[in-house]
Amino acid sequence: MIETLEPGLFTLIQDEGRWGYQAYGMPVAGAMDRYGYRVANLLAGNRRGAAALEMTMEGGTFRFSQKCLVAVGGADMQARVNDLGVPSWSAFYVPAGGFLSFAAVLTGCRTYLAVHGGLDVPSVLGSRSTYTRASVGGMDGRPLKGGDVLATGRDVFSGTVPIRLSDQFVRRYDQEITLRIILGPQDDMFTPEGVRTLLANKYIISPEADRMGCRLEGPKIDHVDKADIISDALPLGAVQVPAHGMPIVMMADRQTTGGYAKIATVIGPDLSLLAQGKPGDAVRFSRCSDEEAVEALRREERCYEEIQGFLLSRQSSGPNPLRSLNVFVDGVYYDVRIQEER
Repeated sequence: MIETLEPGLFTLIQDEGRWGYQAYGMPVAGAMDRYGYRVANLLAGNRRGAAALEMTMEGGTFRFSQKCLVAVGGADMQARVNDLGVPSWSAFYVPAGGFLSFAAVLTGCRTYLAVHGGLDVPSVLGSRSTYTRASVGGMDGRPLKGGDVLATGRDVFSGTVPIRLSDQFVRRYDQEITLRIILGPQDDMFTPEGVRTLLANKYIISPEADRMGCRLEGPKIDHVDKADIISDALPLGAVQVPAHGMPIVMMADRQTTGGYAKIATVIGPDLSLLAQGKPGDAVRFSRCSDEEAVEALRREERCYEEIQGFLLSRQSSGPNPLRSLNVFVDGVYYDVRIQEER
């Protein structure tokens, strides 16, 4: 069991989301940064879709009743096991009776804590994700609070050991984010100059940005006429532009439909970068083709496959080249030699 001593600023239980119910008005929710979330689960040896914690801006403090292997991905929130600092993008043990604590974020915005076996909370409409606006999923549909006790589940894919992720898979977060977009579906409702404004200028993430939408501030984007449309479906990453001319990128908790013209859509692989943006960070948009968007998704999926293959082969023997990595075991770092497939 895991006891929540301090919940952090805004800590939620999330998985891949509640898909299949948007036609009935139920938003998807799920992890904002799918890369950080999925890699943390891979490091923890979990099945795809296992429930994990998403911490925003500042993390919590947790006490473990028994020894447990956990993994951390995403933003750097200065994780510590008892009094020992541990790196992000790694898997490590928390001893029985031990404390795992997080502080304010150093880089990025959201940290994912995956526990071997996943978090065991009731599934609602096929998902454990928390959607706070309707009090659905997770821990009674709300952020964690002090005193909450979390049970671990059985969403195990494979055994695993403490390990630090190879640098080639580690995401680093800058204060200026470039997002690739595909124009449409209502880009014809904007003037040519309005489209050029979106592509040529820098926008700043607003303090009003949240899990529903990332509000941006910057040069006004001009419509041909009105900003309103007959409400239609809102995909993840849609860039709405209301009458005030400031773009809003739809994120995990977006409503199912919207009545503002959408000038573009951010491609899926880049939304993880935006999910790690903080108020005050800069955003630029870069147009890409459908083919480039598909290839970016393929690269992302290959990355998960390579990480999984690497983890599964870490103790194998054979003719493959050896690579030196740091491994963290019960508070001690070791420089070890493990197998890695080409």
